[in-house]
Amino acid sequence: MNKKFFLDLLFPRFCFGCQKEGSYLCEDCQNILGILESHQTYSGKNLKDLYWATPYQNPLMKKLIHCFKYEPFLKELSKSLSLLIINHFQLIEKQPDFSEFILIPVPLYKKRLKWRGFNQAEEIGKEVSEFLKIPLISNCLLKIKETPPQIELLETERKESVLGVFWVKKEEIEEEKILLIDDVFTTGATMEECARVLKKAGAKEVIGLVVARG
Repeated sequence: MNKKFFLDLLFPRFCFGCQKEGSYLCEDCQNILGILESHQTYSGKNLKDLYWATPYQNPLMKKLIHCFKYEPFLKELSKSLSLLIINHFQLIEKQPDFSEFILIPVPLYKKRLKWRGFNQAEEIGKEVSEFLKIPLISNCLLKIKETPPQIELLETERKESVLGVFWVKKEEIEEEKILLIDDVFTTGATMEECARVLKKAGAKEVIGLVVARG
């Protein structure tokens, strides 16, 4: 018997939506979230496009993200959240071809990484990487300065707070097509800045990928 079996026995999983035992997000409640069945194109200054699975406004979605990123830091929610992205890809009529891309998670500053114990974008990326069969590169885009939590800032402050906080190992991404993955896209300030430094370092194109969009 493995460790996972004992953890499930001691701490059974209950759906965040309906409290049904078995998983953190049952199939019925997943349907309530309204996974997008079509791709809504996006064009930013540095992001060529953006894929997202569901709107962030749903209270259940907010609860899942909050318990993933904040106490009780349910790292295993990454499987339920990444499944939303995977289901979105399976539902859309014209499925994108990302076979020539690499997957890069939006990084955390080392102090915040230590506090949480994991990078939520990287954990989601692990599952998505397996589904898309493309490599996950988690050590080439780094956050080198601490910033206040984006949720506490106004839109203009968010853009200013992320300027100059990311750094790229150029040799890792030159001429690469990149899928930049994170949990939530709100104003887009963080993703746009990440995309800017990636392109400046030689990336061919950068497309965003998130669980939910605010």
